[in-house]
Amino acid sequence: MGSAKKMLDVAVIGVGHLGQHHARIFHLLEKARLRCVVDVDESQGRKIAKKYRCDYYQNYRDVPEDVDCVSIAVPTVLHFEVASCFIGRGKHIFLEKPITRTVEEAVSLVDLSKNKNIVFQVGHIERYNPVLLAVKDIIKDPRFIEVHRLAPFKARSVDIGVVLDLMIHDIDIILTILNNPIKDIKAIGVPVLGENEDIANARLEFEGGCVANISVSRISMKEMRKIRIFQEKTYISLDYKDRKGMIYEMQGKKIVPRKIPIQKEEPLKLELDDFCESCLLSRDPVVSAEHGKRALSVAVEIVKQISQS
Repeated sequence: MGSAKKMLDVAVIGVGHLGQHHARIFHLLEKARLRCVVDVDESQGRKIAKKYRCDYYQNYRDVPEDVDCVSIAVPTVLHFEVASCFIGRGKHIFLEKPITRTVEEAVSLVDLSKNKNIVFQVGHIERYNPVLLAVKDIIKDPRFIEVHRLAPFKARSVDIGVVLDLMIHDIDIILTILNNPIKDIKAIGVPVLGENEDIANARLEFEGGCVANISVSRISMKEMRKIRIFQEKTYISLDYKDRKGMIYEMQGKKIVPRKIPIQKEEPLKLELDDFCESCLLSRDPVVSAEHGKRALSVAVEIVKQISQS
């Protein structure tokens, strides 16, 4: 992993709804040079390549050997195939969430990446939301966490249900906030528009007593991404979407509110810039493949409970 380079040559694999923004940001970052984009849709791939003045390939296996790292934003069912190819080639990996479709695939990727001397980061973007970054040092021993993540229907990520599509963001954050193991999981969910669940609720009970309640939907009329954290004499309310937050603290016999100052920065830019920094400095990423596997393991258990209910 030790490289004296000051700039990384990057390939973006998949430039659809999300991947095109990866290409945009890598094109702008001082630490990166966007060498090429890859997409099975030739029209979309060539359009993005022309826009950001880089090469285009239809097959990810044609990415040049001298590329340093790849950013993978293909459908989840292809994550294992594409990531394992580039891990085998010794490239640094940024892989969008969820890390893979199954825990077995995630374990295999983690095993493949060991001793490869590469950075392997998973794209849990909410870790880089300025709202969460602003309060990470304030959160101490939460007793109850309430999450609502609602989104209008979009004709993408239909190969997975709403738990792996949306809830996994919140699972990752909650597992990061709480160090205690999960003691119990209760979950319900229903499919509405397809075979996979579109609405779901999970209740996670942790050793030590904290309970997290997560509600998600991808067929709502309005978008909402909020988390509320309750701890001793403090209530923290965060809005990921509008990037604003409040802290309510018990002072004497009064509850005193105060606004949280938030930096207005794009989470994806912060995330990809940090990935580049990890590659250049040979350091562990903030969201490792192990973290991605951990969040997936909980999400898969929730999906299992839903399918059995």
